[in-house]
Amino acid sequence: MIVSDDVELDYDFLMQKALRSLMRDVLDIVRDIGDAPGEHHFYIEFLTDAPGVSIPDHLKEDYPERMTIVLQHQFQNLTIDDDGFGVTLWFKGKESRLEIPYFAVTSFADPSVQFGLRFEPVEDDSETADEDNETSEADADATSPDEKSDAEDKPTSSDGADVVSLDAFRKK
Repeated sequence: MIVSDDVELDYDFLMQKALRSLMRDVLDIVRDIGDAPGEHHFYIEFLTDAPGVSIPDHLKEDYPERMTIVLQHQFQNLTIDDDGFGVTLWFKGKESRLEIPYFAVTSFADPSVQFGLRFEPVEDDSETADEDNETSEADADATSPDEKSDAEDKPTSSDGADVVSLDAFRKK
C-alpha cells in the first residue's frame, strides 16, 4: 500500500508530458491529412545527441548538439508512435530520414498562428538527455532547395524558462 506522505506530485514533469502529447496530436493530424493544413508549418528543434535520435552522419556532423527542422510542404513518410516520430526531409537536395524521440524535442512552434512551446530536456530510461542549455543553436533548412521560410518566423531560444504562458501566443 502506498502511503500518501510518500507521494510527490511532479507538476513540471506532468506539464511537459501534456505539452509533448499536444505536439504528438498535431503531428497525428498532419500525418492523417498528408500535409500541414492551410498556412500551418512547424519548427521542431531537437537534441541531435539524445539517445534514440537517428539522423544521417552528414547532419550529425553539421549539427552535433541541436537542430531545427521545418515541416511545411516538402516532407514525406511522417510516422508517429508512442515514443517519437520519423520523417523524410531533403537537405541540399539529399533525401534524409530522421527518427526523433519526443523527449529529445526542445521546442515546437507554428509561426502561422504565433504558437510555440519550449520543453525541458527529460531523462530517457537508458540515458539522461543533455540538460545543459549552453549548447549552440543550429538550424537546418528542411524545405526544398527553392523554398525558404522567412527568418523572422524562426523561433528563438529563451534559456531558463520554466513556465509556459499560452496567452503570449494567442492572437490579439
